[in-house]
Amino acid sequence: MIETIKSIILDFQETHPETGVPRRLKISTVRGKAAVCIGVRRGGKSTYLFQVIQRLLKGGVSRQNILYLNFFDDRLHRLRHDNLGLIADAYYAVYPEKKNAETIYCFFDEIQAAEAWEPFVDRLMRTEKCEIYLTGSSAGMLSKEIATQMRGRALSWELFPFSFREFLDFKQIGVDGALSTKKKLFVRKAFEEYWETGGFPEVAGISRNLRIKTHQEYFHTILFRDLVERHDVSHPKAVTDLAHWLVDNTASLYTINRLTGYLQSLGHKAPKSAVSDYLEWFEDAYFLFTVRLFDPSLSRSHANPKKIYCIDHAMVVSVSSGILVNAGHLLENLVFTALRRLYPEIYYFKTRSGREVDFIVPRRGRPQLLVQACESLADPRTRKREVSALNDAMAELGIKTGTIVTRNDSEQIDGEAGTIEVVPVWRFLLDLPEQAEP
Repeated sequence: MIETIKSIILDFQETHPETGVPRRLKISTVRGKAAVCIGVRRGGKSTYLFQVIQRLLKGGVSRQNILYLNFFDDRLHRLRHDNLGLIADAYYAVYPEKKNAETIYCFFDEIQAAEAWEPFVDRLMRTEKCEIYLTGSSAGMLSKEIATQMRGRALSWELFPFSFREFLDFKQIGVDGALSTKKKLFVRKAFEEYWETGGFPEVAGISRNLRIKTHQEYFHTILFRDLVERHDVSHPKAVTDLAHWLVDNTASLYTINRLTGYLQSLGHKAPKSAVSDYLEWFEDAYFLFTVRLFDPSLSRSHANPKKIYCIDHAMVVSVSSGILVNAGHLLENLVFTALRRLYPEIYYFKTRSGREVDFIVPRRGRPQLLVQACESLADPRTRKREVSALNDAMAELGIKTGTIVTRNDSEQIDGEAGTIEVVPVWRFLLDLPEQAEP
């Protein structure tokens, strides 16, 4: 096994992997802590590691000091918790002079594929002179696994598919500073492409048919590798049917009882506990996200219906039946993912009169942002519904500003409770900060 690991290490050191479009995520390293990058499968995590490696090499680090392993490599399938130490043994067998003399930069891609990896990484940081970078496709790596097993020796960052700003980087369209009329035309044209293709790096710039096929492949791979295989699901068809229902109902409310009843109507013997597990695993895989009602009472928040969103609005189009999903749902999903890149806690809100606001973002426990997503305000009834809901929420929560994100509308509304900004989605996406304030 040591010889195999040696070969993998040396093979990588001789390659020049494609680094793609530079991502805007900034990971800071802290001495004595592993840097953990997590996110959806095929979202660009491996390429991001290659970008970090490229920066190190440009900064003068020797290629010999780079140790990269992808734990999805079939040649590593025999690595277990009791022999992960062979990795360090193999490296120092090749470079014995570097042990305790030089910093080794360890990049472990899809580390969750190795069972009980945490003690190994923890021991490596304690006993060797190294910096460690990890990627994984499980949200559990954010808190449960890392916090309990790494004993505070890790810091985590999330990497999502391309944001609109990153898509503009891919298109080589600069948007720093004020935009000229001509530049706005380029940006809006690029947004229409982003609207069609979504943010997964591999589908940017490819044909529609190939994009749909690729999205569908992602869908099935996520379900099989991150749910069925990882959790040893005994009824995989139930997982697939539930995933299809949730994607078809993107940006809609659901309850566990309703989902359980749906699966039972298809002949699946899935109890509510199993459905709850499936939902948790969807979120662990960064595939689907649940949004709860914002309420001071935690029990009421959990008891009320929840909303579902997908990691990528274009993936919804490729995977859904197309019967229930409309442009308004896709816009709402796009706004959600843009906010979720920045804020881990997002809720929806209901006013005392029962009007719904799509998104509320709290900071330090207090509501800060109120955002509605609506394709168009041209219909007077739609306009009244959206503005009234936002105005009521602003009054009840004591927030002076709110935002309605549309496809193309732009105006400022002076309401009873404060100012409502109506903005086209491309402008909303560009105006968001690249990273949330601490």
